[in-house]
Amino acid sequence: MTTTGADHATAVTGPWWWSRWRSAVLDGALALVSALECGAEGIPFARDAGVPLSAGIVFGLLAGSVLLLRRKWPIAVVLVSIAITPAQMGFLMGIVGLYTLAAAELPRRIIVALAGMSLLGTMIVTFVRVKQDMARGDLTLGDWFVPFAAVTTSLGLTAPPLLLGLYVGARRRLMESLRERADSLERELQLLAERAEERAEWARGEERTRIAREMHDVVAHRVSLMVVHAAAVQAVARKDPEKAVRNAALVGDMGRQALTELREMLGVLRSGESAQRRTASSASSAAVPLAAVGVAAAVAASRVAEEEGPWLSELEELIGQSAAAGMAVDLSVEGEVRSYAVQIEQTAYRVVQEALTNVHKHAAGAKTHVRLAHRGVEIAMQVENEPPPEPASAASVGLPSGGNGLVGMRERVLGLGGVFVSGPTDAGGFRVSAVIPAV
Repeated sequence: MTTTGADHATAVTGPWWWSRWRSAVLDGALALVSALECGAEGIPFARDAGVPLSAGIVFGLLAGSVLLLRRKWPIAVVLVSIAITPAQMGFLMGIVGLYTLAAAELPRRIIVALAGMSLLGTMIVTFVRVKQDMARGDLTLGDWFVPFAAVTTSLGLTAPPLLLGLYVGARRRLMESLRERADSLERELQLLAERAEERAEWARGEERTRIAREMHDVVAHRVSLMVVHAAAVQAVARKDPEKAVRNAALVGDMGRQALTELREMLGVLRSGESAQRRTASSASSAAVPLAAVGVAAAVAASRVAEEEGPWLSELEELIGQSAAAGMAVDLSVEGEVRSYAVQIEQTAYRVVQEALTNVHKHAAGAKTHVRLAHRGVEIAMQVENEPPPEPASAASVGLPSGGNGLVGMRERVLGLGGVFVSGPTDAGGFRVSAVIPAV
């Protein structure tokens, strides 16, 4: 990862206003050289001004040392350099001050104004000095040399540091902008990774719920019928051996069917897990959070549903199994029978299956009515049982209940945008109703 802007902002290790010791040492060295230069230039200034040499030297030393403040107050440094320009001192301070001013985060109008003042001051001073030298005879060139020398000198002392400072400042701002963008992208990537982990965890929970619901729907109904038939075998074993044999055969058939469906479900899960392991072993990078999200569960929930059904055309067989277990159940179908999408047919079948399972568990021997209505844009189903007989029949056994049947039915129906209602009836029975959009 790149170093972020926050890391640079907090990495202040230098003294006072310097961010680094290296910058402090550089500014100290420049200030020392500038002070020595101005001190040396203070000698001729003191002679021309008629003041003591010591005063000129001290003035030059103090003026040159102002360069130490160039990072803190660049405007003050430039103003001091402009102020001492008539004394022909502070050339290094003027150059470094203009560079620092142009590279600083200051409004352009201030930079242009101070640079113009420095250019004009240097031009005037140079013009006057060259004019005086020509008047004394030190220079024997023509009059054209005076403005030429003033312009070139002022431009040479002003333009290069100003342009260099503008370039360095623009480059610095560009680097800071790129650093901030990198920092922002890093934060966005972290946020996306956290959201991906949250979605992965949510997906894992959803797939675990789907697998639990599939297991419940596939196994619970047949196991409940097995328990009911086993109780019936126990009740009639001595009175009617032939009926007991038939019931025992039904128990065996249902047990084999339950084992077959359970084996298919677990086989799909294992194949999905092995495929997931192969994918993870062949990946060259670190584990991707979303790659391990419910692969086996998704395959199990979709492949079993699409290839094995169940289908609404198998409702008569389902009701026949309940009737063979001693339940008085009838089926009525309204509307034109047609096929639906796999999820719709599976959900409708599971609702009826789970409702019949609940009747076996909680109202053994009660008469049950199953109604299926094919409508234009929806399919409706209702399973209603009457109150169980009193006393309970011999088929009534203590079937355990996990309390997940109605929850699973509601989740299935609501997941397809349907409506699910369940509750006791006024007559003392129980009713389960569901409406599922056909599109």
